[in-house]
Amino acid sequence: MRRKRNLEERLAACLDVCGADPAKLRHLLENGFKGRQAHLEIGCGKGSFAVESALANPDILFIAMEKEKNVAVAAMEKAMAQDIPNLRFIVGDAMNLPDFFSEGEISRLYLNFCDPWPKKRQAKRRLTHERFLKMYIELLTEGGEIHFKTDNLDLFNFSLDEFEKCGFLLKEVTNNLHGDGTPNILTEYEGMFAAKGIPINRCVAVRRQPDER
Repeated sequence: MRRKRNLEERLAACLDVCGADPAKLRHLLENGFKGRQAHLEIGCGKGSFAVESALANPDILFIAMEKEKNVAVAAMEKAMAQDIPNLRFIVGDAMNLPDFFSEGEISRLYLNFCDPWPKKRQAKRRLTHERFLKMYIELLTEGGEIHFKTDNLDLFNFSLDEFEKCGFLLKEVTNNLHGDGTPNILTEYEGMFAAKGIPINRCVAVRRQPDER
């Protein structure tokens, strides 16, 4: 991806919504939003889903993570323009999540249209591979949920197996999200897929309570 002009200056201008400093995000979680739910989106793209979700749920703290600076800056600028107090961004890699969150701190995690990494040797890079799921389990509250959407049926089936392997309870499993009437906020990719008539797969994976395992 070609580097955006004035990228560093634009990122610096978004510091009010950027939680790239773990201590800064920790202060927000322990003070401004203490006792409230925290929802995390990994791979937020240009931020449409995160912005709409935060606006619709002002009592929930939304954290949107994106590793590509070129993409993250557009999402942060979108949030800055609307002055959303319950939305923060992390510019970083999902493998570094334990640097930002304590155990049992996330109530809901969104994985929207993540890279399918289609080759078998790339499986460990998939955000629904068990090496990531085991990390998510530590960060999720008991009964916490992963909401997963993808247009890629192979990735979806792989993910269902991985969720079950790691002890998650599956519910709301569908291969036609837009046809079953489930309330839904679209991402940028999802809007493009929907316009082309591509079916969307979705499920909710629930971290089981200790007595359910």
